Amino acid sequence: MQESQLRFVRQLGYSVPASDALYEALMLQPRIIGCLVLLGAWFQSAWLFLALSGVLWLAAVVPTWNVFDAIYNTFIAHPRALQRLDAAPAPRRFAMGMAGTLALVIGAALLAGATTTAWILEGLFAAAVVAVVFGRSCAGAVVYHSLRRRLSTAPQSVPTRV
Repeated sequence: MQESQLRFVRQLGYSVPASDALYEALMLQPRIIGCLVLLGAWFQSAWLFLALSGVLWLAAVVPTWNVFDAIYNTFIAHPRALQRLDAAPAPRRFAMGMAGTLALVIGAALLAGATTTAWILEGLFAAAVVAVVFGRSCAGAVVYHSLRRRLSTAPQSVPTRV
């Protein structure tokens, strides 16, 4: 396994010994999302983005219901006797929530007729997917870890008496 693949797996919150199989399992979701974003942008389909938002938010809020993990577990892991993907750790769920929010805003922009806004956000979404698939870096997970560091090092306010 390459160092960048290991860093990606750890970035998503997995502390188990990383393997090529785990890396490939985690890459299925962004690859599918990338195809859906391309289709949505090509057809300017608000409904596709809204559906994608719903699926991503469901996976973020109820990680055991992740449709992408179910696809992997059913069609790839089970037939090949590979380890199944369990519920996603917090950094991966946070990233799915961010992606779901972005898809929601794109869908809303398309419904509102704000096509320029939609195109800009679609480009941003596509760039984020390209960063995951080819750069092995998840912006949502990076934001998660950055927020965790800032919140853990922020000075705690002490109530004062008046």
